[in-house]
Amino acid sequence: QVQLVESGGALVQPGDSLRLSCVASGRTFSSSPMGWFRQAAGKEREFVAAKSWISYTTYYADSVRGRFTITRDAAKNTVYLQMNNLKPEDTAVYYCAAGAGRVGTSTHQYDYWGQGTQVTVFS
Repeated sequence: QVQLVESGGALVQPGDSLRLSCVASGRTFSSSPMGWFRQAAGKEREFVAAKSWISYTTYYADSVRGRFTITRDAAKNTVYLQMNNLKPEDTAVYYCAAGAGRVGTSTHQYDYWGQGTQVTVFS
């Protein structure tokens, strides 16, 4: 059974940093593109970051570029989202996702999803 489990969400203040983790089990995702998406209350799920571990092509949403970084530890089958200089508008449930084809920014390109982890940025 394939599972993606996120963790690391928290209640933080503007300017703080957080690192989200996504542990994959059930299969290895070493060659799969991995992405992070988020969904704020009352809004649609939106793309945050994604990376291909074959071509190392990396995409970031304009709203997080320069503040967020997607990385991985292949030995641990874990993908991370380092989030710096957090803002109130970053408040959302964050989801990691694994794809099977090319890396992209659409939810339709990802086949496996985690259950999400809540990030709340308040002042």
